Amino acid sequence: MPAAHYAGNRTMTVVDAEPAPPGPGQVQINVAYNGICGTDLHILSGHMDARVDVPAVIGHEMSGTIAALGEGVEGWAAGDPVTVMPLAWDGTCPACLAGNSHICQNLDFVGIDSPGALQASWNVDAGLLVRLPATLSLQHAALVEPTAVAVHDVRRSELEAGQKAVVIGGGPIGVLIAAVARSFGGDVVVIELDPKRRKAIADLGHTVLDPRDDTVAWVEEWTGGAGADVVFEVSGAAAAVLGAVDYAKVRGTLVVVAIHPEPRPVNLQRVFWRELRLLGARVYQRDDFDTAVALLDTGAIPADALITKTVPLRDIQAAFDALTGGEAMKILIDVQADSASKDSE
Repeated sequence: MPAAHYAGNRTMTVVDAEPAPPGPGQVQINVAYNGICGTDLHILSGHMDARVDVPAVIGHEMSGTIAALGEGVEGWAAGDPVTVMPLAWDGTCPACLAGNSHICQNLDFVGIDSPGALQASWNVDAGLLVRLPATLSLQHAALVEPTAVAVHDVRRSELEAGQKAVVIGGGPIGVLIAAVARSFGGDVVVIELDPKRRKAIADLGHTVLDPRDDTVAWVEEWTGGAGADVVFEVSGAAAAVLGAVDYAKVRGTLVVVAIHPEPRPVNLQRVFWRELRLLGARVYQRDDFDTAVALLDTGAIPADALITKTVPLRDIQAAFDALTGGEAMKILIDVQADSASKDSE
């Protein structure tokens, strides 16, 4: 079977691997599609080499169908469409015992800390499976995981219907946060530097601003001088973090969503003066996945508009390069395309 390896030095390679049968409690998935996300780009850049074994099969935004069941697996059958919530926790650390197992202190993020979905045949623990409705295409279902991220971010913010939210950064997660916030009844504006992305976001019906304009003044006018109820920092840029609190109202909330590879300056004077809440939002919980599936299935998430293109696994390096260069919103990898071509030879 073909599998993609992160080989270090900003390089992805495709190799032939021998599939293994699923072990006890596992299922074997024929991976259909895998989306490339910002975390994958951090891995490619080498920022996570201390955590990722090289060479590594990465990938966690996926969809597929069950191919085989390991010993003891019940409630599933071959052919079932599934995605995976790629979090394996120990259940014994203080975070788990406090009910926060999704951010276990010894968390195995599958696809980072252990082998992921960029392979044609993937064995995972059955407890990680999330059932997909037959009405949801596998292509769209590859967006369940990032949509669950956005659902968790919006829930973490406690945004209420009718409240105003500023999303800083109009990449895939920023757009998904805007879509989820709007589906929850929020009034949303997105701030994005790239003109192509601004147009794409505007085409989705969102108000979008250029950060080179006086966006703080715009938000103040939009909110009648109060400021936004919630600000989501999704860009990962140092300047955006420093200025994010300027958009928030008194006792407003700033949610840090982006992965920052190094410490950033924060305007704590503004945090103090306005009694702001500063929150981190990482990964998701099971009900976030269930909500994400429902939002995609009903069309509340504009999946087709978010997917720039779908490419075969053999073109994975080019896909990573395109995303690194900001040339696309979301690229899906058709993992089975290479398997199908080999089967026909």
